[in-house]
Amino acid sequence: MGHALIVEDDADSAEMMAALIASEGFTAATATSLRDARRQLALQEPDIVLLDLVLPDGSGMELFNEPETLANTEVVLITGHASLETSIQALRLGAADYLIKPVNIKQLQGILSRVMRPSTLKAEIANLRAELERTGRFGLLWGRSAAMQRVYEQVARVSGTAVTVLITGESGTGKEVVAQTIHELSRRRKKPFLAVNCGAISPQLIESEIFGHEKGAFTGADRLHQGFFERAHGGTLFLDEITEMPLELQVKLLRVLETGTFMRVGSTQSMEADVRVIAATNRVPEQAVQQGKLREDLLYRLNVFPIHLPPLRDRPEDVSLLAEHFLQDICKREGENKRFAPQALEKMRSYRWPGNVRELRNVVQRAYVMEEGHVIGDEWLVFDTPAVQEQRGPYLTVRVGTPLADVERSLILATLQHFGGHKEKTAAALGVSLKTLYNRLKEYSQDRGSTPESS
Repeated sequence: MGHALIVEDDADSAEMMAALIASEGFTAATATSLRDARRQLALQEPDIVLLDLVLPDGSGMELFNEPETLANTEVVLITGHASLETSIQALRLGAADYLIKPVNIKQLQGILSRVMRPSTLKAEIANLRAELERTGRFGLLWGRSAAMQRVYEQVARVSGTAVTVLITGESGTGKEVVAQTIHELSRRRKKPFLAVNCGAISPQLIESEIFGHEKGAFTGADRLHQGFFERAHGGTLFLDEITEMPLELQVKLLRVLETGTFMRVGSTQSMEADVRVIAATNRVPEQAVQQGKLREDLLYRLNVFPIHLPPLRDRPEDVSLLAEHFLQDICKREGENKRFAPQALEKMRSYRWPGNVRELRNVVQRAYVMEEGHVIGDEWLVFDTPAVQEQRGPYLTVRVGTPLADVERSLILATLQHFGGHKEKTAAALGVSLKTLYNRLKEYSQDRGSTPESS
């Protein structure tokens, strides 16, 4: 049986929460001031503290200045409203989550179902760091480079909180794997992790897919449909390619993040959203705002904790480790062991990998299939873009002060022209996915009313 301490200056509210907590199988104590809180903490160490920051004799924040007091206690802030400032404050103070007044029963039940002492999370992180030293693996991520070490520190820091995360990086760098690792290290790990590619769902269907719809909401809606927010209840929802989400739907997503509620299409009844949102994009977020692809207010709400993934060309020391990992995974799956010849590993280390980790995995898969023996030589390393590996094209001159959107457009169109309209080579040279390139070209053709030449 867990023990909870409610630090709330409104005695009636504190007693109400204590009764709710008791009904969930916890023992509960209340405190209406900082002085009372310190006394209760000294009497019995709680598993969880529900902490109002506005108290008669000071701010609840003062308890965070006494780290030994809350060293092994999960802290949940109680706030008047959910806002960007609340999220940042929760992260900065080390709080696991926050509750909005008046306290919602379902939200409180969700938090109580996820109670986990900080010492448990710290021990798991310590084990992952030890595993990293031995094998080069951190959770679902691989790599020993300094750039990846920074990513691991960020993942370790944010996993134990409830704040939103925005992951940026080129296509193929592993943004979804980072999101999965955050989920696996979080208090929500026992609940679903669902991933949505916002660029892969038609604009006409994406609202229904994310929020669900009622029977009869539109033509063809012959039954009730649960959206991703409902199916991910209690867990994590990963919104990939967030800048491809229609602007009108971004407004509704912002509402969910600010109020914790949403409505199915065709419904007038609000539903609770107990979901942690992690978003990702291969665009520069500020540039996407300038281009009208991402609402500025949504960017601020998502970008509480940014994580940037480095391209594989910036961490060449990780290439061999990743290649060996992918090969071992394939060997285990296929039931036949193979290994790389030294020259194969050297060839992979010297390649620029415009398609990043995804391209490396594909190359290893192809080499395994093609090699009939047990040693994979460099002759079977067929790169996705051999024609652009070392090729240098003409220069593009940019005037200082040119808007980033115009620079991107000029670079994309010039690169496409350089490769004779070959979209695969253009996408690889620019380090973006083919789908991203098609989306950009579609935007430009709509602006000009014509479609660029294709091969």
